[in-house]
Amino acid sequence: MKVTRVAYSVGLNSGKLEQLAEQARRLGVVRSKVWREYGSVNGVGVGDRLIRDRWMADGTIESFAVLANAWKETLRDAVADITANREAAKAKVRKALNRRTTDPAERRRLFTALKRDTWTDDPFLRRLMRRHTQRGRNRTHNQIVVRSDQYRTFALNEGGNVWLAVPGLKRRQPVKIPLNTTLAPVGTLRLILRGGRVEVHYTIDAAAVRSSQRPCGECAIGVDKGYTEVLSDSDGHHHGSGLGKLLSSESDHRKTKNARRAKLRSIAEKATERGDHAKTRRIRDNNLGVAKRQRRSSAWQRRVRDLTFKAAHTVVDKAAVIVAEDLTKTFTGRKRLGKNTNRRLAAWTKGVTAEALASVSQRRGSASLAGGLVRRSSRCSLCGRRRSRRGSALRLVNAAYTSQVIPGTDSFGRRAGDRLHCTSCGAVWQADHAAAINILDRNADPDIGLHTPHTRVKQIIQDRDRQRSRLPDQDSNTAGHCECGERNIRNRSTLIKE
Repeated sequence: MKVTRVAYSVGLNSGKLEQLAEQARRLGVVRSKVWREYGSVNGVGVGDRLIRDRWMADGTIESFAVLANAWKETLRDAVADITANREAAKAKVRKALNRRTTDPAERRRLFTALKRDTWTDDPFLRRLMRRHTQRGRNRTHNQIVVRSDQYRTFALNEGGNVWLAVPGLKRRQPVKIPLNTTLAPVGTLRLILRGGRVEVHYTIDAAAVRSSQRPCGECAIGVDKGYTEVLSDSDGHHHGSGLGKLLSSESDHRKTKNARRAKLRSIAEKATERGDHAKTRRIRDNNLGVAKRQRRSSAWQRRVRDLTFKAAHTVVDKAAVIVAEDLTKTFTGRKRLGKNTNRRLAAWTKGVTAEALASVSQRRGSASLAGGLVRRSSRCSLCGRRRSRRGSALRLVNAAYTSQVIPGTDSFGRRAGDRLHCTSCGAVWQADHAAAINILDRNADPDIGLHTPHTRVKQIIQDRDRQRSRLPDQDSNTAGHCECGERNIRNRSTLIKE
């Protein structure tokens, strides 16, 4: 798995920044030309090598006024973006073909034409591709792509921060950038000029960043992804508290800001209708820009990711096996909770949480295997049995109805906000804690698989509840198990007394 790392410039003088900004502006012209001439059907089947040869033959490259490697890498990057945009449209066209075409032979022919890029000769496929393709244009004028053999890294003293020397506008006159890291970037670099500094983006193998200094936990725990906090585990502990306030405050700010921008946009449109183009231009230049909005959004995303990854690390600190719910698919049929609540929940960063759990567990869980099969032995605090551990592992389970079932039973409770009420005994559970316990139990459930439909999951739970109610002795306080022995929910629950 590849991961992206970002290094930032420190103390870069204005002269170097202006030179890099001018180079990025000229390369932005190259990107715009590629999108304008090859972003439509004219670019189907045309690679960056063919475009390069055309430009070199007709003298187009003389107008770029940048070094050859710079515009060639920009050309290759822009063609890759166009290809990705076209492949996304193909995915939508395939779904449309599955709905409209029932003949297997005809469907195979159409799919083959899409795969081989011969769909331009078929009027039906051309019409579908035109309908599902969003005509792109370039808006990137602040990026420089540097090939791996076109830069060098060095340090002024041993153990000091790294300096990066990249090609400038003239030959043999590199621009030297001081970075805020002691690790030298590798591979192809993407330099992004933003906020008065240079961001150096590069990709590395996840195995290269595995951490063996920080040990993992010993037991298996279940975790439930939440909104007010990042994760709640089956022991009743919350990790990453404050996420809800961070998401809600940003969502409310965007609501107010967008309403004001919409009002100013309406004023500008009315001014255009009256013929007052000067007023329209002033509003658009001074009030409807996106630079400040993008800076705030970027800072907010960094805070969310920082809080989420710290929460994932605290979970791995106490767990050898992490059982989490799979929230990759889209849930439908969610009840209406009001405009404000739905708007805030729309910003729920469950994708970032899933990424953090997978990344941290892989990096820290595989560290013990780096030098061979190194095992650590420990005893379970509940049953006393000795077991071996190989770091932390992540296991995904079906998330259906985990926050609606009373832990230790197979009966549905009554959900009210963040409380889960047992209709039999009147006990009140914290909903996220109850869900985490159910998620841990579902890891060993032989009847409910990861891809079992939610309707089937509900039927299985109801059948178990009816069967349990016919038993002469029901003890719902001793259900469940840990990784290597029995678990008593009564000793690990946080029941709320009414």
